[in-house]
Amino acid sequence: MAKIAIVGAGGYVFPLRLIGDLLSHPELQSCTLALMDIDAGRLERTASAARALVAAHNLPTRIETTTEQRRALDGADYVFVTFQIGGLEAYRLDVEIPRRYGIDQTVGDTLGPGGVFRFLRSAPVFRSIAGDLREVSPHALLLNYANPMAMICWYLDRLGCNAVGLCHSIQETSRLMARQVGVPYDEVRFMAAGINHLAWFLQFRRGDEDLYPELRRVMRLRHLPQPAGQTATIAPDPEGDIYDGRRERVRTEMMESFGYFHTESSHHSSEYSPYFRKNAALVAEYLPERWDYYTICSTHDDSGWTDRLLADLTTELTPSVEYGASIVLARESGQPSLIYGNVPNRGVITNLPEGCCVEAPCHIDGLGVHPFAVGALPPQCAALDRAMIAVQELAVEAALTGNREHIHHAVMLDPLTAAVLTLPQIRAMVDEMIAAEAAWLPDFAATAG
Repeated sequence: MAKIAIVGAGGYVFPLRLIGDLLSHPELQSCTLALMDIDAGRLERTASAARALVAAHNLPTRIETTTEQRRALDGADYVFVTFQIGGLEAYRLDVEIPRRYGIDQTVGDTLGPGGVFRFLRSAPVFRSIAGDLREVSPHALLLNYANPMAMICWYLDRLGCNAVGLCHSIQETSRLMARQVGVPYDEVRFMAAGINHLAWFLQFRRGDEDLYPELRRVMRLRHLPQPAGQTATIAPDPEGDIYDGRRERVRTEMMESFGYFHTESSHHSSEYSPYFRKNAALVAEYLPERWDYYTICSTHDDSGWTDRLLADLTTELTPSVEYGASIVLARESGQPSLIYGNVPNRGVITNLPEGCCVEAPCHIDGLGVHPFAVGALPPQCAALDRAMIAVQELAVEAALTGNREHIHHAVMLDPLTAAVLTLPQIRAMVDEMIAAEAAWLPDFAATAG
């Protein structure tokens, strides 16, 4: 039966959730799970929970643990990557240094200075994984859950690694859209494509009914400021946690301006464009309740989460909305599946650069991952994606060549950074980040400082 390696298995909650997804399918319960993390204590926390889950359901699953990457990868059929290189210490630098220069990132893991540096810290580790796989598991499929998704998957493709990137933004956004229009989720049909965190819902239907007119109507009333003297005559957002009545103002305004709804939350996607975060007053206007993911991560108490998830999975072993387990199931069983994956653009989206990483529907079967040929995006949507792709391309080139100047180029091309800072300011910020994060940037150690 298949050997499934999880690199970064010591993370809180998600690795165990992934294990629960895999073991919820009877066809996969005889697999070997090779759990790997550089932190032996955190690794054992996940492994103990996994063993308890296997015992509770009397499964034949074999659990192995190791702190050695190559050992985990040896003979693996599938490799899941779930790590964050540098942890909270590096993440703090990703957000605090740019903030001093006026770049206020809500997450900082996808684009901008935070996304670029998170990628550059990850690149040497992915290069090591790709090298090990060539030698000990050349036919393995790497399933990446680490951010920045598009940069990492583009880089892996340039290294010749067989990989697909997985994110849950399409699953979650499509559910949000169904709730907004009051249609049961199992009745909606959609088609989305673009790049990770800025893919576009090109179709949103129920049978022959186009649901976009109703989506635009409700989103305008719920999430955009109403003209003076006029109030919205529509029920509140069914999620019930509206931020000052405008929880999705950014995405709604983007849809009004560019015609289509996209796949990342208003808080997170406000980082990828030059329109919403130029100064504190503008941020407060568009996003009246501050959402700061670094603060959430650094102050969050993770104690008990693993135990609660284990209790839930012990009671009922059911899969989540994540795509990872469904890919393994389709490959192992031959029963086809449809997922949205991050894959190389080889004829998938014709008006995005060839070879970049795109997010698109993919058919999965016993032979592999087969992206659909989507064709051209609406030109305005492709243009917005290309602005992000320019940053990704230069960051990938920096990792491939060790050229420090390309780090500057990548951040200089970032839409938000360019809207706020001058070129000399960007150079100073990038130099400060390279120096501060030098311990995680061995490719640039000779030129740091």
